[in-house]
Amino acid sequence: MFKNKSFGPQKNNKLKSQYRRYTRSKFGNFAFFVFLTLMGLFSVLPLIYCVITSLKPLEELLVFPPKFWVERPTFKNYEVLPSLLSSLRVPVSRYIFNSVFVALISTILHILAASGAAFTFSKSNLKHKKLLFAIVQFALLYNSYTLAIPQYLIFSKTNIIDSYWVYILPAIPSAMGCFLMKQYVDMSIPDALLEAAKIDGAGIIRIFIQIVMPLIKPAWLTLFLFSFRDMWSIIPGGTIFSEELKTLPQVMSSLTAGGIARSGSAMAATVILMIPPIVVFWCTQSNVMETMSSSGIKG
Repeated sequence: MFKNKSFGPQKNNKLKSQYRRYTRSKFGNFAFFVFLTLMGLFSVLPLIYCVITSLKPLEELLVFPPKFWVERPTFKNYEVLPSLLSSLRVPVSRYIFNSVFVALISTILHILAASGAAFTFSKSNLKHKKLLFAIVQFALLYNSYTLAIPQYLIFSKTNIIDSYWVYILPAIPSAMGCFLMKQYVDMSIPDALLEAAKIDGAGIIRIFIQIVMPLIKPAWLTLFLFSFRDMWSIIPGGTIFSEELKTLPQVMSSLTAGGIARSGSAMAATVILMIPPIVVFWCTQSNVMETMSSSGIKG
């Protein structure tokens, strides 16, 4: 049978030309790297401006037009904060406790609820679970402003206004958390593993705690980051009236609401409040990237 000797080299040349067509040149790679670097710097620009403004003295804060960089940096804005906080009726340690307590308890309960719901929707034999999960996805369309009035009516009927429950209960259910966890459970937990655990005599609770939760650690660490960030900066409107139940961001915002003269102290307080979420993100960033790639969510 006749064999065309030139078929092999022609095919290789065609593949090489197609490879060159869809591959960037060195200049293209460099331009793409520069573009991503500039976009990254632009995204952290508010953080940089916040830190720089917290180091500006009063005369530089009052200058017009305002300047981005600080000429004579000072830590006076940070030194003023203790004197402002010392004039409070409630010790600042109480506000710190409220913020830490609310953020941690709400985050832990939110992770447990989202993980349990995701495990049920993904691996159980629940009837109409596709319809129920569709309702959860439909709930993603509603934002916090839409739910503000119904939530307030529920709070007033259940008599939990001006209590810790106003912080904690709304943070436990989350359509986004359930959706994210279910996507990760579908991709990471094989059915054969669960069947093997059932054959060994493990119950559903033991399977969830000892098998499922360790395997979906990147997903619930991602939820920990998002939930902790939101709960750390929460300022409830019209539901907390007792001074002993207010959180640190709420007090900081009221202390620094003194016009442009206190803008330096306001930025200093903002920098201090940003430290815990940044530390949490620094510890969980690799898990966040793994969860987003495994769940099919692209940033």
